[in-house]
Amino acid sequence: MDSFGALSLIPTVVVISIAVLTHRPIFALLSGVVAGLLLIDPALVITGMAALSLEIMMDETIGWVIMVCGLMGSLIMLLIRTGAATSFADTVAAKADTRNKSLLMTWFLGMVIFIDDYLNAIAIGSSMKKVTDRFNVSRSMLSYVVDSTAAPTCVIVPISTWAVYFAAVLEDAGTAAAGEGMRMYISGIPYMFYAWIAVLLVPLVATGRFPLLGPMRHAEAMASQGTLVLGNVVEFDTGEIGTNVAGTGRGSTLWTFLLPLLSLIGFSWYFDIDLLKGVIVTLALTVPFMVFQGLLSFKGTLDAVMDGFKIMLPPLAVVVSAFMFKAVNDQLGLPDYVIGSVAPLMSPLMLPLITFLTMALMSFATGSSWGVFAIAIPIFMPLAASMDVSTPLMIGALLSASSFGSHACFYSDSTVLVAQSTGIGVMEHALSQLPYAILAAAVASLLFVLVGL
Repeated sequence: MDSFGALSLIPTVVVISIAVLTHRPIFALLSGVVAGLLLIDPALVITGMAALSLEIMMDETIGWVIMVCGLMGSLIMLLIRTGAATSFADTVAAKADTRNKSLLMTWFLGMVIFIDDYLNAIAIGSSMKKVTDRFNVSRSMLSYVVDSTAAPTCVIVPISTWAVYFAAVLEDAGTAAAGEGMRMYISGIPYMFYAWIAVLLVPLVATGRFPLLGPMRHAEAMASQGTLVLGNVVEFDTGEIGTNVAGTGRGSTLWTFLLPLLSLIGFSWYFDIDLLKGVIVTLALTVPFMVFQGLLSFKGTLDAVMDGFKIMLPPLAVVVSAFMFKAVNDQLGLPDYVIGSVAPLMSPLMLPLITFLTMALMSFATGSSWGVFAIAIPIFMPLAASMDVSTPLMIGALLSASSFGSHACFYSDSTVLVAQSTGIGVMEHALSQLPYAILAAAVASLLFVLVGL
């Protein structure tokens, strides 16, 4: 792989600039891909784009993401069409009878559903917006609360897809002995400062104990006048709700919503925290259950499954574009260039801080909260051992950077899915929560220095 040095930064600058100016993440990402391909070989841009597209679409991870998100959309649409989501919202609204309570309930549920950030983002966002809408909460505020309890919560709870993945990476890199990856991961949880701060900041912002910043202030001001979302978006809740076989629109209860969700969590756990297997089994049980209960006709159930899958296509297009962009950055040698550039700055005191800042930047720039760390961990962890820097502290710095990238990046999978589920534009959501993500990163940086001392 050739290294293009500082030139490898150009596609990232193109993406961020176009995304901020146009609020069109797919166009911005594809522009970055083209810019990268022009650097690699201007004569082969079309060929390179075609080859890259096929390579990404044949990638096992992309296939997994498409199936999980599509089938999750199917499950959510079933809960909406049967009226189960409305029953859940009515029950929660009876308890969360104020604006602050509705947001705190969203925050609490986000921490309870910790098994996977996709599940967290889609399930909580799509169900709680019916509750918060009643209190004129802006979708920007709702999406911020949901996103801040997606990846950050999954990082600090060791029973999640994130913990399983990074424990495996630690073992593959030789940092942890076989079978000891999870134990080493858990040792770093107290030092995952960004994730802790991001989660704990939410109730302060949601209840007004911390001031509204930038776009969030504007969004909340507009919401107080009845405008909950500033742009046009495609939401989950389309089609008739609760049109059951009897035609009464009744029959769904709170348990109609909770049983499929609990099944999804339980079966995912049973299959070694594999969300794809979990959602397949859950749908296989939920479809006949809803037909047998008379909540939907068989045809109506199948229509809901297909409509739910289709409505996930726009966010999946962003995710696929982000993977293409990451692949181009890898060809340009961006991760190696950035890591190599900061290596001379390393010292035992500053290593955790520089690791956090460097990898947070990398995760933000590439939209990859997992992939780049498979490269970084085998570099940074041996370096920390040679400098006698605490292993748990270094794990905390790396995972803090990963959760920052997932939380703050305009085109990360988590950001896109949260925006889709809460019914807000991707850029509107990303820009409104960015000041709080930067604040959490600044406080985390200070803590890495203090602990290093």
